[in-house]
Amino acid sequence: MEDQLKDFLHFLIVEKGLAQNTIVSYERDLKSYIKYLKTEEHLNSLKDVQRGQIVHFSGKLKEQGKSSKTLARHVASIRAFHQFLLREKVVDNDPSVHIETPKLERSLPKVLNLKEVELLLESPNTNDHYGLRDKAMLELLYATGIRVSELIGLNIGDAHLTMGFIRCIGKGNKERIIPIGNKATEAIQKYLQEGRQHFVSKKYRDDSLFLNHHGKGLSRQGFWKILKRLTQEAGIQKELTPHTLRHSFATHLLENGADLRAVQEMLGHADISTTQIYTHVTKTRLKDVYSQFHPRA
Repeated sequence: MEDQLKDFLHFLIVEKGLAQNTIVSYERDLKSYIKYLKTEEHLNSLKDVQRGQIVHFSGKLKEQGKSSKTLARHVASIRAFHQFLLREKVVDNDPSVHIETPKLERSLPKVLNLKEVELLLESPNTNDHYGLRDKAMLELLYATGIRVSELIGLNIGDAHLTMGFIRCIGKGNKERIIPIGNKATEAIQKYLQEGRQHFVSKKYRDDSLFLNHHGKGLSRQGFWKILKRLTQEAGIQKELTPHTLRHSFATHLLENGADLRAVQEMLGHADISTTQIYTHVTKTRLKDVYSQFHPRA
């Protein structure tokens, strides 16, 4: 079973071109699934898997208190795995074909208001190279709405500051060209001129745009720690995630009349229905403003 899992993961990397984080999720989900089949169902071959065993596995995850989002992801991973096995003629049938995906409660993304964005963007102390880097990262995230994985994946050559855009590689290895504003351009230029050289290591060369104190490209965990610290220093009470500035970017664009298709393009959403969630956020905010300020609300 483990060898078939390796073949599937190789297929996802080579044929599908999925992002590393997605591959890791598939691997984690399917390892727990295979472990269940071996230890609980006492199976030695994926040819012997029945629909009921997949249902029992999902039920066990639910008993463990897993969220509907986690359950849905596991089912999607199992379904993709069995479809691959059938296509490769490893098995004769697909036991996952009629398994229902748990319904997800679609919660509205949390966003910052303009005042909170200003507080966060002004929180880095730009008197040292750490502050210059942190300021440039935050300004770029809010200016473009790119994902944190895309931010830390940027190389110096991806920032075309004189032309006013960045080039980033998103999900599915797809390239996007995204315009950046004056504030973000200025912050990145200052970081490149006065800050980045202090992070560069003499031991090896790393062309990543944003470096850590070891001279290597910044990690997701590294950025997350920086964001948590700056949120506290800015006095923002809301719970922020690395996606918060992405959500705020999209919401503020739509609030100011941006075209939904243009926002979809900049965010790199394959399906416009994913982008439409932000229209619900703007409607909710409009209702709040109306209730607060209209004399007959």
